[in-house]
Amino acid sequence: MTTAPMPDFPAGFRWGVSTAAYQIEGAATADGRGPSIWDTFAHSPGRIADGSTGDVACDHYHRYAEDVALLAGLGVSAYRFSIAWPRVQPTGAGAANPAGLDFYDRLVDELLGHGVDPVATLFHWDLPQALEDTGGWLNRDTAHRFAEYADLVAARLGDRVKLWITLNEPFIHMSLGHGMGVHAPGRMLLFDAFPVAHHQLLGHGLAVSALRARSTSPVAIANNYSPVRLAGDTDADRAAGAAYDALHNRLLTDPLLGLGYPEEPGLDPGVVRDGDLDVIAAPLDVLGVNYYNPTGIRAAEEGSPLPFEIVPLGGYPRTAFDWPVVPDGLRELLVGLRDRYGDALPPIQVTESGCAYDDTQDADGRVADPERIAYLDGHLRAVRAAIDEGVDVTGYFVWSLLDNWEWAEGFTKRFGLVHVDYATQRRTPKSSYAWLRDVIRG
Repeated sequence: MTTAPMPDFPAGFRWGVSTAAYQIEGAATADGRGPSIWDTFAHSPGRIADGSTGDVACDHYHRYAEDVALLAGLGVSAYRFSIAWPRVQPTGAGAANPAGLDFYDRLVDELLGHGVDPVATLFHWDLPQALEDTGGWLNRDTAHRFAEYADLVAARLGDRVKLWITLNEPFIHMSLGHGMGVHAPGRMLLFDAFPVAHHQLLGHGLAVSALRARSTSPVAIANNYSPVRLAGDTDADRAAGAAYDALHNRLLTDPLLGLGYPEEPGLDPGVVRDGDLDVIAAPLDVLGVNYYNPTGIRAAEEGSPLPFEIVPLGGYPRTAFDWPVVPDGLRELLVGLRDRYGDALPPIQVTESGCAYDDTQDADGRVADPERIAYLDGHLRAVRAAIDEGVDVTGYFVWSLLDNWEWAEGFTKRFGLVHVDYATQRRTPKSSYAWLRDVIRG
């Protein structure tokens, strides 16, 4: 980690942290909340690394005031949280559950009372199970249900939420949840999962209209991106890299910016109807960028079901997830988005950036996490470098405020600036929390 002072960021730069409802809220059956696909998945034997569920998680539903106080102490200007669709609409349709909206009402007011902008994500993977039972995102109707849900939330919170994010990482939800089966709902469709991508984007476009009818706040989507690093120098390797780039980085961005779907093999958009692309290309105010690492790619072996092979990237430090730590990949990504999309690209906010390490408390209860400090230091400098290269980056959100329930990994991976003792729910700010507080103050 460099000891040089952190360079200045532009006036008005948004400093934030991010969380997701199912990972922190708990209270899985409280106040009329219905089951989500993640409730079903987590309670299915063999799906979660440690056999845990998000039934309690960080109990944020009951401890939100304590967590907002941690945000205030950190000095962030914004908090990105997600709204649990099954808390608002237990079956994904019909009238809103008042008690569910009441919780987010209290949370938003608590944030505003501490000078923190509420940034609300409408879908962070916790689809109501009742909608999954009728096909989920494979069913076009789910896009229309999502717009109705967005309308219900905006009718209640539209006067106070400062930035709306429709979807979180639709590529990851499609690929891990529907292509490879390692996330909820656990489908293994490979490229037959394409309708999930299209219906999520259609839902996004319909939700943009619903939000703008109820709220004057800007609207965004949060996409996961990964720069491609070729592991070979053959034409076949380059073709494999282009195919992976089209799938991971372009499939869910090109249509948003009015370019339609990429034409690389395997991405045949057979489910697209007349007018869909116009709905999807509703103007965005912000593009949310989630970045964790680049992806190594080489040509696939003969007979492989995929047109590429993912290979580990050597020569970099690794996180507890065994992900390579490549800060310059974020600069590369941000500059690459600008170069690819030009004037069609809206301002960018980095809506997730973070790392998992095996953080433990010492005998005095303190948690030192120098690797996370080094990670954040490097990635913030990468953002500043991209700004210096002319990219319009207006915010950076750390993943995550709290150690939490990490999807298929359960409680085995800790991403938080704040350590959580899951047995007692005691929160302990780590050394990275103090470091980031000082950076923001500076």
